[in-house]
Amino acid sequence: MVKTFDSLPKWLKIVLALPFLDIVWAVYRLFRSIEKNNVVGIVLAALLIVFGIPFLWLVDIITLVLQDRVLWID
Repeated sequence: MVKTFDSLPKWLKIVLALPFLDIVWAVYRLFRSIEKNNVVGIVLAALLIVFGIPFLWLVDIITLVLQDRVLWID
């Protein structure tokens, strides 16, 4: 799943970062941390799924436009 999302075109990544669709990137962060066995990342990603949605979409759009990736601790 992580490689699939990394290979998406930039415009589609930005569309998926819009409010109410940004849950996709929250789940992406969770799977990315699971793939790397990062326990801190797994816990943080789970918390962001629940509490981070109101502001996280804006951070995701900015980092996707500037760096073509979402911001994460890995």
